[in-house]
Amino acid sequence: MRRDNESTVSDFILLGLPIRAEDQGLYSALFLAMYLTTVLGNLLIILLIRLDPHLHTPMYFFLSHLAFTDISFSSVSSPKMVMNMLTHSQSISYAGCVSQAYFFSFFADLESFLLTSMAYDRYVAICHPLHYSQIMSENLCVLLIVVSWTLSTANSLVHTLLLVQLSNFRNNTIPHYFCDVSTLLKLSSSDTTINELVILVLGNMVITLPFVCILVSYGHIGVTILKIPSIKGICKALSTCGSHLCVVSLYYGAIIGLYCVPSSNNTNDKDVIVAMMYTIVIPMLNPFIYSLRNRDMKGALRNILSGRLCSQ
Repeated sequence: MRRDNESTVSDFILLGLPIRAEDQGLYSALFLAMYLTTVLGNLLIILLIRLDPHLHTPMYFFLSHLAFTDISFSSVSSPKMVMNMLTHSQSISYAGCVSQAYFFSFFADLESFLLTSMAYDRYVAICHPLHYSQIMSENLCVLLIVVSWTLSTANSLVHTLLLVQLSNFRNNTIPHYFCDVSTLLKLSSSDTTINELVILVLGNMVITLPFVCILVSYGHIGVTILKIPSIKGICKALSTCGSHLCVVSLYYGAIIGLYCVPSSNNTNDKDVIVAMMYTIVIPMLNPFIYSLRNRDMKGALRNILSGRLCSQ
C-alpha cells in the first residue's frame, strides 16, 4: 500500500468483478457494448423529447432528466471498470475514488427523486385529470427538478466531506468495481460512528421516503383505477404509468435485494452483481422500456426517421 505518510492512502485497488482473468477481454467488450447502448439509447430519448413538440409535457420533461441521470450514473463506474479490464490495471487514485463515491451517491439520489416526481405526475394525471395542467405547471416541474438536484448535492456532499475526514485505513483493497461510501467505511480503522449515523438518517430521507411517496401515489392510482367501470378505461389508465412502474420495480428491487435481503457471510459477489443491476443494466433497459411501451415515443421516433420533423 503506498502512503504519503502513515495515515494517508494515495491509491486504492479495485478487485472488480468476479471474473476469471482469461475471460476479461470478452466481458470488457460486453460491458462496453452495454455502456454504449445506455448512452446512445438515453441520448435518443433526450433528442426525441427535445425535437417533438407533442412530447413537451411534464411526464416527458421528467423523463428527459431521468435519461440524462442514467447516462451520468452509468458513466460513474462503467468506463473505469472497462478500462481496468482492458489494461489489467486495478488501481484508482484516492482523489478519483472519493470523486467516484460522491458522484455515485449524487446520481443514485437524483434518480430516486426523479422517479418520485414522475410518480406524482402520474398520480395527478390519473386521479385529478381535470386539474392536471393547472397542478403540473411549468413552475412546479422546474421546482421539483431544482429541489431534486439540491437535495442530491447536499446529501452527497455531506457524505463526502465526512469521508475525507477519515485518515486511517486497514488496507487499500476494495472488493468491488467502483468506490462508494459504504465500502470505504468498511476499510477505515478510524471511528466511523458519525458517518454511519448520517448514512442511516439521510439514507432514509433520500431513499426510503421517496419510495414511500411512490407507494402512496400508486396506492391512490390503484384505488382510482378500480373505480373505472370499463375494462378499456382501466387499460388506458394502466398504460400511462406502466413504463414508470416497471422502472421503479427494477430500481428499488435491486436496492432492496442489496441492502434488505439477508445473505450468507460471503456477500461480496452478491453485492457486486446486484450493484451491476442498478448501475449498468437498469440504465441500459430504461430506453427500451420507455420506447417499446410508449406510443408517443415510437411515433416521435418514426417522425425523426422519416424526416418529418426536419421539414417542419
